[in-house]
Amino acid sequence: MALFIDGPASSIEDLQGHDTQLTDVANVEGIDVTRKLALAQEEISLELTALLDRLKGPQARMTMMGPGIGQVVVTPPLKLWHTFRSLELVYRDAYNSQLNDRYAGRRDEYHELAKWAYEKLIQNGIGVAQDPIPQAAGPILTAAPGVLADGTYYVAVSWTNQAGEEGASSRPVTITTASCTFAVRPASAPPNAAGWNVYAGVSPTGLVLQNTSPVALDGTWTQQTALVMVGTAASTGQAPNYMRPAPQILQRG
Repeated sequence: MALFIDGPASSIEDLQGHDTQLTDVANVEGIDVTRKLALAQEEISLELTALLDRLKGPQARMTMMGPGIGQVVVTPPLKLWHTFRSLELVYRDAYNSQLNDRYAGRRDEYHELAKWAYEKLIQNGIGVAQDPIPQAAGPILTAAPGVLADGTYYVAVSWTNQAGEEGASSRPVTITTASCTFAVRPASAPPNAAGWNVYAGVSPTGLVLQNTSPVALDGTWTQQTALVMVGTAASTGQAPNYMRPAPQILQRG
């Protein structure tokens, strides 16, 4: 599971899974769905921050103790909340553009579904990572001496913390080899990183773990042998260490 701060909790594909007309509506009405995903993330971030603040006593608020937004893990209810809020924003714009009652009905439907998902989050609690490890940025790839089948390879990396928990993998970066292999270095490490992992494959959706233990922070991974093709898939992020009960706050509307 990704951290909430890694980026929008859901994707356009997630929205399309709930609304097959999304692409047509967005194209006809000139709506930027990616922007709506970002706006929904911003709105929910404010609401989550308020929820977390209410969990703290007066002393904790003064000392900034207690879980913060950077520790929140995207659990299924939180992802659904973001999905439905994003769809609500899409159809709100569509209605405001055309004043079409059909759009108003979809807007209201997704508003109610967003409230339902929010209630599920309250019931289940907020997922919290004690030592959150963020999603990695794309790695730096260079050609290196070695023998690897010529072709294009997709490579991603992820950070691990002292407890061995793994953050979400980066977006894959490509490199094409010709009578050589490739070397991998990560971008700047977060302060709590203890090591990193390498995932590679011949397609962006078929990445498999290549190293048997985390690489040192100052280390470089060189693909010395043929790719491991079967094994652990690219990380989607760390699981919450615990679920924090959330107070009920009436949502607007």
